[in-house]
Amino acid sequence: MTGWTTHLARADAPDAAVLLREYMSEMVRRWYRRPERPGEVDAALAELPSDDLAPPTGLLVLARHHGRLAGCAGLRWRLGWAELTRVYVRPARRGTGGGAALLAAVEAYAGDVGADRIRLDTRADLVEARALYARHGYREIPAFTAGPYAQHWFEKSLPARVDDPSAAR
Repeated sequence: MTGWTTHLARADAPDAAVLLREYMSEMVRRWYRRPERPGEVDAALAELPSDDLAPPTGLLVLARHHGRLAGCAGLRWRLGWAELTRVYVRPARRGTGGGAALLAAVEAYAGDVGADRIRLDTRADLVEARALYARHGYREIPAFTAGPYAQHWFEKSLPARVDDPSAAR
């Protein structure tokens, strides 16, 4: 993960908006297996907004590689757990540890708020993402969401925090 740094950002911040648009553009291209058409990315962003990736409902992490904007990942808070979403690394930076850096960051944030696990759903065509999750200890689980884009479901248990009173049980 050499050269990677992460920080929290608002989803409406300029850098975040750029990355979320790039993420959604790639999702549209891969889903339809063709270049996106005018208006499709805007429609997808409206259908699946990211405005809840901010306190109190979630957070958004941006990643930089050697100081250059390179990726993002979001969390939505659920009762006792966190939902991972919007994991994206710019194509030119893939294979350099960005996915691992983003996962480490969101796992730390989730643990800090007391989440005991992270769950996510993803699509069958996102084979690289599924491999990333498996490499980092996420295991496939039965469906916990429904929808056209939810085809594989993963979960990772987070270690109990030392300062968590329930960890002593």
